[in-house]
Amino acid sequence: MPPLDIVLTAWQIDWAALAMITASGVLYALGLKASAAKGHRWPLWRTVAFYLLGLGSLTVLTCGFPGVYSAQLRWAFTLKISLLLFVVPLLIGLGRPISLARAALPPTGIGRLNAALANRLVRFVSNSMAAPLLGLALFSTFLTPLFYTLRTDPVAEALLTIGIPLLGLLMALPIIEEADFHRSSAYITLEFVFVFIELLIDAVPGILLRLNGQVLDHVMTMQAAPGWFPDPLRDQQLAGDILWFICEIVDLPLIILMFMRFSRSDKREARGFDDLTDQQLDELNEQHLRRGQ
Repeated sequence: MPPLDIVLTAWQIDWAALAMITASGVLYALGLKASAAKGHRWPLWRTVAFYLLGLGSLTVLTCGFPGVYSAQLRWAFTLKISLLLFVVPLLIGLGRPISLARAALPPTGIGRLNAALANRLVRFVSNSMAAPLLGLALFSTFLTPLFYTLRTDPVAEALLTIGIPLLGLLMALPIIEEADFHRSSAYITLEFVFVFIELLIDAVPGILLRLNGQVLDHVMTMQAAPGWFPDPLRDQQLAGDILWFICEIVDLPLIILMFMRFSRSDKREARGFDDLTDQQLDELNEQHLRRGQ
């Protein structure tokens, strides 16, 4: 394990991450200004969460120790990618960026936002039954020689730095920004069961990394490595431990959030039925009986 002073002092400038962090921070600040001009009071804690927890964690992972050593250490790269996918989007989502955009944009801008959210690709990626498969596909590459390319190629690093948090945010949007992704309670129940199974399956690449007795990316050389670096096999095992742990530990908050989402959806549907007149209920019952014939 690295000495504490190295963990605290290892910093770099990740230009791809810096561009994304700066753009996100500026857009959020403009949203705050525009919403305030329209008379909306945005909660201070959401602003703090967005900047300090969301963008702050993104900065630490890309410009701090995990980013500095991600090309050399499998476990540092795995820590960075898994947290960028599972944790950073949830922390950014605490700031409710879509809700802020709705409060700040004019009607034409809201229309464009709605069109973007209704895009088939966005709907597919933000589907709770499809999104976890993308994570599984990503982590499965850690079991192949492509693991080395993803860690060391500058273009791949830049694409992952930008793409992984965006993918994670799209995966988290249906839970965080529920107002923009209404689902029926029956559909959410199906999602709940599928996600529960899929989140467990996501840990499989970590288990295979941990238990395998050979280096799967076939890179055995460690040129000018500091004394605290683990050997390649131990490095791979540590990467497996981290991936296994993170994939399992994020299960609990996601399942809790999905349960809360189901509860809100069920209450919303119940209120909708309560608002119906007796005649409307009779018509619904007749339609249901006709479909069953």
